[in-house]
Amino acid sequence: MSTIYGYCRISTAKQSIERQERNILAEYPTARIIKEVFTGTKVEGRKDFDKLLKIIKPDDTIVFDSCSRMSRNEVEAMDLYEKLFNDNVTLVFLKEPHIDTEVYRTALQNQINIKLETGNIATDDLMNTIISALNKYTIDLAKEQIRIAFAQAEKEVKDLHKRTSEGLTTAKLNGKQVGLIKGTKLTTKKSIEAKEIILKHSKDFNGNLEDTEVMLLAKCSRNSFYKYKRELKEISE
Repeated sequence: MSTIYGYCRISTAKQSIERQERNILAEYPTARIIKEVFTGTKVEGRKDFDKLLKIIKPDDTIVFDSCSRMSRNEVEAMDLYEKLFNDNVTLVFLKEPHIDTEVYRTALQNQINIKLETGNIATDDLMNTIISALNKYTIDLAKEQIRIAFAQAEKEVKDLHKRTSEGLTTAKLNGKQVGLIKGTKLTTKKSIEAKEIILKHSKDFNGNLEDTEVMLLAKCSRNSFYKYKRELKEISE
């Protein structure tokens, strides 16, 4: 029996993963939702996604809210797309339906499967060459649409990082304090609640969950999570 998986990923705990889940379930109510917090662009290293790739089988489906959730690295995304397609796994991208694997499969199936044999060698060679070129063009066009989608996702991430970096540089040049002064510890209701969750669930303290799982549970960013852990360890030492 085939299974439909819905993969949701956010880069920081400050983002909302519920929106992705809601979008997927609206189209695929029976999808098994997999959630992950991962601050990177590569597939390698995403623990839950790695697990999914190990258990996925032919005729299964993976639904993403957008292609950037699968990977924001163009080259890696294309390799993974081709591998899963060849393994007969269906990929669905809600925001980019034109690159779903069913669209790609249709392009392959719509190739002209005829070979002319009129008896005139020159005519047959010419027409068969044209047919072959048309088939290649159809497949290349489909692949190019997929590549463009992943390239755009990668570009958007790089542009965001660049704007953020430029904004921080401008703020510093204007004499503004960016973030807390080194050594300052800011205690808030959110940090207290997050630390309580870390103490209760982290493997480094009294729990049995991995860091990424605790981050998601505590709803804090990667940087904040490790800062809280460091402060908790300082207290216990």
